[in-house]
Amino acid sequence: MNRYSTLRSLVRIRQLDLLLPFFSMANPLKLYLNCIRNTLEAAMCLQNFPCQEVERHNKPEVELKTSPELLLNPVLICRNEAEKCLIETSINSLRISLKVKQADELENILAKKFLRFLSMRAEAFQVLRRQPVQGYDISFLITNYHCEDMQKNKLIDFIVQFMEDIDKEISELKLSMSTRGRLVATEFLKQFI
Repeated sequence: MNRYSTLRSLVRIRQLDLLLPFFSMANPLKLYLNCIRNTLEAAMCLQNFPCQEVERHNKPEVELKTSPELLLNPVLICRNEAEKCLIETSINSLRISLKVKQADELENILAKKFLRFLSMRAEAFQVLRRQPVQGYDISFLITNYHCEDMQKNKLIDFIVQFMEDIDKEISELKLSMSTRGRLVATEFLKQFI
């Protein structure tokens, strides 16, 4: 009996070990962010490369697109139709464009206002573009100089953390706006009682 129960507990432990990866897949946001993190780690092998057309110029090739041989294939990672990430890579620069989830009209307005607020302060972020790529809400541009000045892991962590926090911020804004609207409506309706 003792051997049998020990064997049975070992089998259960082994079954739990096999099922553990499936439990980690329960959070689709985590999988989405891990996929983006892994893609950014692979794509952030940037090096200094001067412009081939103009001497002593070093422009981000992902922006100019003057030499197709210096561009890599863009990677599109979608969580769903409303939430996606486009990663475009060249030899000396990397552009990350994000489409933020906007489930309803209120979230659409809040996301636009919040992302516009961030875009106005693009200098403070250093890697944030003022104008996003067409069809996306916000874009980041990382050049080889950013990779030399900052740690690559910290840049990747910043972008992934930004993506994680933007949903939370918009949800909190929506909740606070709904709460405030409810309070204003109750105060207004108290006049008629």
